[in-house]
Amino acid sequence: MSRWKRADFTERNMLSNAITRFVFLVLFCTAYSVCFAQDAGQAAREEESKDHYRQWLKQDVVYIISPEEKSVFEKLTTDEEKEQFIEQFWHRRDPDPRTAGNEFKEEHYRRIAYANDKFTSGDAGWMTDRGRVYILHGPPDSIESRPSGGFYQRDINEGGGTTSTYPFERWRYRHIEGLGDDVVLEFVDTTFTDKFQLAVFPWEKDALLQFPGAGRTLAEQTGQARRSDRAAYMGGGFGPGRDMYSRVKDMPFARYETFAKVQAPPALKYPDLKEVVKVDVRYANLPFDVYEDYFRLNESQVLVPLTIRIRNQNLNFRPQSGYQTARIALYGIITSMTKRIVLEFEDTMITSFREDQFSVGQQKSSMYQKVIPLDARGRYRIDLVLKDLNDGKVGVVQQALIPPAFAPERLVGSSLVVSDAIQPLPAIPDGDQMFVIGDVKVRPNIHRIFSPRMPLGIYFQVYNAALDQSTLAPSLRVTYRLFSGDQLLRQAVDENGESTQFFSPQRIVLMKHLTLEGLDPGKYRIEIEVTDLTRKESVKAGNDFTIVEEKMLALTEGSGQTAAGSAERP
Repeated sequence: MSRWKRADFTERNMLSNAITRFVFLVLFCTAYSVCFAQDAGQAAREEESKDHYRQWLKQDVVYIISPEEKSVFEKLTTDEEKEQFIEQFWHRRDPDPRTAGNEFKEEHYRRIAYANDKFTSGDAGWMTDRGRVYILHGPPDSIESRPSGGFYQRDINEGGGTTSTYPFERWRYRHIEGLGDDVVLEFVDTTFTDKFQLAVFPWEKDALLQFPGAGRTLAEQTGQARRSDRAAYMGGGFGPGRDMYSRVKDMPFARYETFAKVQAPPALKYPDLKEVVKVDVRYANLPFDVYEDYFRLNESQVLVPLTIRIRNQNLNFRPQSGYQTARIALYGIITSMTKRIVLEFEDTMITSFREDQFSVGQQKSSMYQKVIPLDARGRYRIDLVLKDLNDGKVGVVQQALIPPAFAPERLVGSSLVVSDAIQPLPAIPDGDQMFVIGDVKVRPNIHRIFSPRMPLGIYFQVYNAALDQSTLAPSLRVTYRLFSGDQLLRQAVDENGESTQFFSPQRIVLMKHLTLEGLDPGKYRIEIEVTDLTRKESVKAGNDFTIVEEKMLALTEGSGQTAAGSAERP
């Protein structure tokens, strides 16, 4: 290669390398800028989110949030938890949850806006004493305003006589919850800057208080009292005769109490369990479990058996007529997505054991069930409150109720109930009874924990199956499969209708008892597949369950009862 060709090649190679480095540098700077911008944007969003929740706590609700609520809110870590808390905070104060709006919340923010508009004086209006009282208690029933102060004739309960005052306002409320009737508050501007401060005593507005001999009360004029007595004797100040003008609410300690209470968050009272629903701040001292199943009632409604389980060891038992008895009050409310109340119910659970059975009974659980009809097209929320009537402990649970879509044109199934007690009844009972669906008593094992000696009860409903025109009966193949992980351990097939407890053009009810003997402790899964041999369609359902040793059963599920009827090995 000639020298010029080598030089030209070297020069072109150097140029190419320089261009490559330049392009890499541009791409690197661009990528860094994009990443930096993304990081900066993310940081800004996080900071904005923190500012939002900080403002809500330190400004929006600073006067009305209780110390317990504030403590809980400050411990929350995620935005989702904080948003849920804020929603519950306003919901618990909603005076009428049946309406679409929250009147308390709307009025609260109106008061903040009014305070900022009317009471701003260096500080924002919501930060002033008048703003605080207005936000907490609303507009007073009457206001006596003396924006310039000046000459003032004292009321007799203030000691009488004349003086000159600072600018002040006197607010009168006919009634304030927790304080009583005829509550009078005075705000005094001692700096002539429109910064009116809440006064404890009436003499705080006296501009001549520090001038000897000026602005004396009637008792001071006659020598029956000294100016230094004012703080101790607010009721007229007339020495031996002052009691005839005294009012209890003008006594010093009563004044201090009014001063403190009028600035405290308004007390929320809970006359019954219904009110506790509005107080859920993510803690409870009476834990319990809730489980729901779904069955089609008709084309537009579903039945929702709602099962509650509470461990007896968490209840307080007391002796009563030779028994140890626990009493639990229960309240539930179901609301739609638009906060419309769909259903309210309340009941009392009673659990009793003879003295000689109490130690065993404490290791078991108490269960309660409420069967609820709901519109199949809606979505709902249920709030449940349980209260131990013996010791006052309360538990609160909130969860969604979302009925499945039972398509009318294809084979579909209900929830698969795993039970430790299934028993056909001779007839459909009159009235509502717990654990009864039609003419079958089904008690769900909501934690799905069994011992090898317990039969595994299966309850399942199938809809839209065809009926054979010659027999007017369904033609089904029902297959039960037992899995350990992905491994199929056992299988049983029913093509003779042994599983069919009831059928009609609307539904087919299937139930079966399967034995668990020979299975080791561990986690398993039961699946049912129903095939309509006429329509050539299938539907499947399954549930996980756990097998534990007999001696461990009382420490886990707390139920040792077996289902009635025979058990079959799949």
